[in-house]
Amino acid sequence: MSQRVGALHIAGAFSCTEIVDCIYNALMRPGQSGEPSPDTFLMSKGHGCMIQYVILEDRGVLSAAMLDAYCTPGGQLGVHPDYGNPGIEASTGSLGHGLSMAVGMTLAERGHGRDGIVYVVLSDGELQEGSTWEAVLMASSFRLGNLVAVVDNNDFQSLGRTSQTHPSFYPLTDKFTAFGWETVEVDGHDAGAIHQAVLGRGGDRPLMVVARTTKGKGVSYMENVPIWHYRSPSPQEYQVAIKEVEAPQ
Repeated sequence: MSQRVGALHIAGAFSCTEIVDCIYNALMRPGQSGEPSPDTFLMSKGHGCMIQYVILEDRGVLSAAMLDAYCTPGGQLGVHPDYGNPGIEASTGSLGHGLSMAVGMTLAERGHGRDGIVYVVLSDGELQEGSTWEAVLMASSFRLGNLVAVVDNNDFQSLGRTSQTHPSFYPLTDKFTAFGWETVEVDGHDAGAIHQAVLGRGGDRPLMVVARTTKGKGVSYMENVPIWHYRSPSPQEYQVAIKEVEAPQ
């Protein structure tokens, strides 16, 4: 996919790879008798959708042909996820909308007497949007125990390191705790830690998992280099990346 377009958010997809994989393949419950999962996944961090597309293709939800036509004329998949494509629950990428939608989905589950869990992955950049904090306040006020959010805290936004440009952004865990959420901080590249954090939640209020991550994780020339929020690898850089990603860890 990275060889189809000249600009895309590849480093941000690598920073949330283990997060999204853990939710889809370890946390979301399978449906009964061929029914869809009772749980819902929302990629509020819309610019991380490349990893969501890959996982949905691996699970047989998206076709290989759809990935092959990524961002080409006539192709269905864009640089941000669009509602209407298989497996995509909402159009996201306008930062600050995703958690509000997840709160509404969670309330709908409760209102219909269902027990579905709504999982939502947030970027740390979108936490600077006021609508996100309105949703944070509402979720804890309604004690939405079936809402699980994970923040991909890679400490970068656009072309700057957040801890340097916006030092008041931290500490994140204290902020969510003060807003009434159950909060835990983990290594965002440790799928086991993410899994345990969710399974160990109390369930009487929403859970916020603050996942410490590395932007561009797994590709040496991308790690913590801001420009990879925007650009695509050249054919030569692509070959280097493939070798590094496939190398035994």
